[in-house]
Amino acid sequence: MNGLLMDENQAQPWWKFGHVWLVLAGPAVVVVASFITLYLAIRTPDPVITDQMRTSSQVGKPESMAPAMQARNHAATGVPSLPKP
Repeated sequence: MNGLLMDENQAQPWWKFGHVWLVLAGPAVVVVASFITLYLAIRTPDPVITDQMRTSSQVGKPESMAPAMQARNHAATGVPSLPKP
């Protein structure tokens, strides 16, 4: 009987405990995800916007901002804006 208790109480290596793997899994997943994000960022960089692209686009014109303004006004007042006739 004393031999059975001795076997159960003997020290086990750290990798035999499930809680250790649970603690190590979180940071390991974050490291893997960061490398995947780095790969995607290097593979598909954002395009450079030139002056020609900036002047030819609709950015900054009041009519291009109409949907955003309607949504902002609706969120602020709770009343939808009326469509223009």
